[in-house]
Amino acid sequence: MTSYVALLRGVNVGGNKMVAMAELRDLLTRLGFEDAKTLLQSGNAVFRGAAKAPPKLEALLEAETKKRLGLTCEVHVRTAADLASAIDANPLKAEAKKDPAHLLLGFYKAPLDAAKVKAAQAAITGPEIVRADGCHLYTFYPDGIGDSKASAVIGKTLGVLGTARNWNTVLKLQRLCTG
Repeated sequence: MTSYVALLRGVNVGGNKMVAMAELRDLLTRLGFEDAKTLLQSGNAVFRGAAKAPPKLEALLEAETKKRLGLTCEVHVRTAADLASAIDANPLKAEAKKDPAHLLLGFYKAPLDAAKVKAAQAAITGPEIVRADGCHLYTFYPDGIGDSKASAVIGKTLGVLGTARNWNTVLKLQRLCTG
């Protein structure tokens, strides 16, 4: 059995794309996955199942959330090993240790264009730091995320959608995978 993390993009944010986490756990169980758990109310799930490529699981979960829950959203899936690798690859380890709530790990379906990541960093006028490693984007917001203009600049410059979780949540998801 392989442990997976599924991250639903944009659910339960600002009253949009509302889904109860109990419904998400039930959906995963009805699809034949085991030990389905959720974390917080923002579309974070951990479950176990037969080894499958994450893109196949993403397609399955996107189709089934639409069919069974009436919810259209992107789903980003990582194996527990993929998540551990993303944590280990963090180029902003000092920031993660100092202020984990202000470090976001972004999850994307394809590797990010290094030139676009560099352009995003250059376009940011504030103190935010952006780094990428494959399908993951590490963004540190030393003054907080709420008033930062960096997210809009990053999104526009990269031109692709992903979903992000703060470092505390990422580490909790890792513990759920291994515990």
